[in-house]
Amino acid sequence: MDNNHPKVNFGKTGVLIINLGTPDSTGWWDIRKYLKEFLSDRRVIELNPFIWQIILNLFILTFRPSKTAKAYKEIWRKDTNESPLLYFTRCQSNKLDRKIGNKNTIVDFAMRYGNPSIKSKLIKLKDLGCENIIILPLYPQYAAATTATVCDEVYRSLMKMRWQPSLQVIPHYETEPLYIKALINSIKIKLNEIEWKPDLIISSYHGIPKSYFDKGDPYHCYCHKTTRLMKEEFQEIDIQTTFQSRFGPQEWLTPYTDKTLESLPKKGIKKILVICPGFASDCVETLEEINIQGRESFIKNGGKNFDMVPCLNDSSDHIKLFEKLVSNYL
Repeated sequence: MDNNHPKVNFGKTGVLIINLGTPDSTGWWDIRKYLKEFLSDRRVIELNPFIWQIILNLFILTFRPSKTAKAYKEIWRKDTNESPLLYFTRCQSNKLDRKIGNKNTIVDFAMRYGNPSIKSKLIKLKDLGCENIIILPLYPQYAAATTATVCDEVYRSLMKMRWQPSLQVIPHYETEPLYIKALINSIKIKLNEIEWKPDLIISSYHGIPKSYFDKGDPYHCYCHKTTRLMKEEFQEIDIQTTFQSRFGPQEWLTPYTDKTLESLPKKGIKKILVICPGFASDCVETLEEINIQGRESFIKNGGKNFDMVPCLNDSSDHIKLFEKLVSNYL
C-alpha cells in the first residue's frame, strides 16, 4: 500500500442553492465588473456577440454602472454591508443546512454572477468529499436566461474537474403546492399589516425579450401558471400578471409592470399590492425598482395606497419548500 497517497474525502452529498448574483459593493468598478459578467452571458443577451461586445464595452459599461450603483445604494444593507440578495441567500443556505445538513449532507450557496462563484463552491464541496451534488437554482419559473445559464456554468466547472461528482439539478417549481401556499401566506401576512384593502394585486415577474418567447422559451407560460394557482387559492382580490425589468429597445413580455402602475389610477384602481413571485430573495429589482420607483410612479399618477409583499426570503415557509424540493433527490 502506498502511504504517500493523499487523503481523499468521500461519501458525502452536497446541496448547492444558486441565486442570480450581486456586486461586491456599490462602488463603480464593482458594479461595472458585475454588469460585464452578467451582460456578457450569451443566454442573457442573444445578439451577435461581436457587435454586442462593442456596444457593451463602449456604451453600456461606460454609462450604466453609475445608474445601477445609485439603485444599489438605495437598498444596500448597512448592518452587514452587503446586498439584500446576498444576505438572504446566505440565510436560506444556513437555515436549510440546519434542516437537512448532517455529517453526510453539506448545504452551501453560490451566485451565477459575482461571488461566491459556482466554480469555487463546486470545488469546495468536492474537496469536502461530496461525491453527489444537488443543484437548486433559485428560479421558480424556468427560463433559458436563468435556470439554463446556471446549468451552463455548473457544467463548465465540472468539465475542468478530473474527478467529477455525480450531478442532479432540481428543475422549475412554479406549481409546487408548498410554493403556492408560501406565496398566499405572504400575501395574507401583508394584508394583516396594512389598514386598507387593495383593489388589485399585481403579480410582477422579471421579463424576457418577446423574441426568446417566440423561439420557444416556456417562461411566460410558467409565470401565468403560478398566478393562476395563486388566484385559485386566494379569490378575495383579483391578481394580475405583469413583467418588469426590461432592458433595451426591443419588445419584451407584456403587460409591462411600470406602464401598468402608471395607468391603473386612471382606471379607478388606486390601492394596490405588488408581489414578485419569481424572485427568491429581495433584491434591487424588488426593493428599488418596485418598492421605490414603482411606488413613486403609482402615487404620482393618482394612486392612493401602495405596498409590496416581501419575497419569501428566509421565511419558514420558504425553507420548508426548499427542504421538500431537495429531499426528493437525497
